[in-house]
Amino acid sequence: MSKLLLSIIVLIFFGSCNESDRLAQTEPEIISPIVDINIRDSEYNFERNAYFGDVHVHSMYSYDAFIFGGIASPDEAYEFAKGGSVRHPAGFDMQLDSPMDFYAVSDHAYYLGIVKEMASGDSDLSQHPVAEGLDNLGDDLNFRRSVFLRFADFANAGNGGEIMDDTVVKNAWDDIVASANRHNDPGRFTAFIAYEYTGTGPEEEMLHRNVIFRDGIAPELPFSRINSDDPQDLWSWMDSNRANGIESLAIPHNSNVSDGLMFALTDYAGRPLDSAYASQRVRNEPLVEITQVKGTSETNPALSPNDELAGFEILPFKIGGTIPIKPEGSYVRKALLDGIKLESEKGFNPFSFGVIGSSDNHNATAVGNEDNFYGVSGLLDSDGQKRGSLPINSSENDSNVYFDRYTRFGASGLAGVWAEENTRESIYDSMRRKETFGTSGPRLKVRFFAGHDLPSVNDAELIAKSYSDGVAMGGNLIVEDAQPISFIAWAAKDPNSAPLQRLQIIKGWVDAGEAHEKIYDVACADRLQVDSITHRCPSNGASVDLADCSIASGVGAAELKTRWEDPDYDATQHAFYYVRAIENPTCRWSTWDAIRAGVAPRDDVPATIQERGWSSPIWINPE
Repeated sequence: MSKLLLSIIVLIFFGSCNESDRLAQTEPEIISPIVDINIRDSEYNFERNAYFGDVHVHSMYSYDAFIFGGIASPDEAYEFAKGGSVRHPAGFDMQLDSPMDFYAVSDHAYYLGIVKEMASGDSDLSQHPVAEGLDNLGDDLNFRRSVFLRFADFANAGNGGEIMDDTVVKNAWDDIVASANRHNDPGRFTAFIAYEYTGTGPEEEMLHRNVIFRDGIAPELPFSRINSDDPQDLWSWMDSNRANGIESLAIPHNSNVSDGLMFALTDYAGRPLDSAYASQRVRNEPLVEITQVKGTSETNPALSPNDELAGFEILPFKIGGTIPIKPEGSYVRKALLDGIKLESEKGFNPFSFGVIGSSDNHNATAVGNEDNFYGVSGLLDSDGQKRGSLPINSSENDSNVYFDRYTRFGASGLAGVWAEENTRESIYDSMRRKETFGTSGPRLKVRFFAGHDLPSVNDAELIAKSYSDGVAMGGNLIVEDAQPISFIAWAAKDPNSAPLQRLQIIKGWVDAGEAHEKIYDVACADRLQVDSITHRCPSNGASVDLADCSIASGVGAAELKTRWEDPDYDATQHAFYYVRAIENPTCRWSTWDAIRAGVAPRDDVPATIQERGWSSPIWINPE
């Protein structure tokens, strides 16, 4: 065995003394078993592989999915992820271009299986007044909508406990657990046991999380908002499970529509955050979902006025209305900034999140590509008229204006991880250590390292040296005096998507008690050079023909890679950095709808988008 291979093995499984000194001690320790590499799957890779998946998918056991025609089972969901097809309730087939590497059916624990049971017509729950109509939903979308709203009003009025039949919930949960275990195929396909905790704020603000279990075991019942709406109670339940050998993590999502509560500087009860809160949150929530169908949660133009790409797939209003959403406390970048400010002032950081993407699709599938958008919610948005991208041309859809919000929904997102192999253990551990990235849909790969002595990007041992001499994304680097640090930023395009246009590093830092942010373009496609004053790439001339959505050929890059040093680096400052990889422009799904229907795209919705990927941050901590 070579000295290099031996050193990598020691580093990965045990950690070197220097690495331990550099890594912040506030992060949970991940202990992986020592395994003889000779008995591992042939894909096992100490330098880690990129795997793609979706850990936010709803099946027939979610009440909202079922009411609007989403009757596919967890088994069908996993078959879809492995390359099979699922029939949409509107009558067309949904199928991926290529299979997922990992997947999680994450149905709402809130009323898990209850509506499906009510619709059966032959149970005690079927006789409850709120069940009226569920056994004969039919083809009338307005009727389905009225049934849904009646059910939602009943639940939101605090009556939900009376129909939470634990036997029904357990039967549904047991089926979900068994399905994940049946479909899990180590080395080929990973199926996680998971569910969604749909906690809310006092005005029904979204404080939702997906809970992902590491192994093939799960608690008897999931913890739901019926138990408590306070996320700290969820974390305490997870801590209790962990003490009994059931490991899990929670992933907040749709912070963009939390109206400032997801990343508030007070807890659920209104108390200022403290180190105990931070420790419990970081232990249980290492990741956050940065993008999904209901909008992207990276940042907002109101929070990042100097970021010209901050308006990407923003959902401006609360779900189902026209009330503007409060940006402060709702977006990931601002939370990262608040986190390092708390770290610099008080010594704790409750917002040290890595990032992923996922879809939140309610058809048991992903959402499809921009040019093959499946929609999000069954019959509600099964065609262009229902989702608002096409003009209404019949009285049948007159009430569809309420659901015009679907035009603002996106064909997003996707989770990426860097893991040694495609197994539950390896992929989960990559999520736990935050060596993860999210994309708005394409399978573009993003990688990021920081260190004091990183190699050239042309070094044949670039990855091995970056691991041994630095930290990967999701890690903490404790600076050694005033010695400069460097970064390795890398992205590779999805073979089935547009070329890359630019590679950016987003920096946040604290100076004199104030948090700041700055965007640096660090690599440009087409041999273009970053302007030393503006830190921006010049335009590469990439364009889209809106007559047929064809894109310019011969521009853009298949790969962008660079070793970068921050020209404004200050070793005394708390800071974070993350990578954002940007594709050339392409047509948005709403434009594809319009072109196929022979009408002009709506002028109040962007005709094109620039798909992108985000790495998890690396945090820089002064000694």
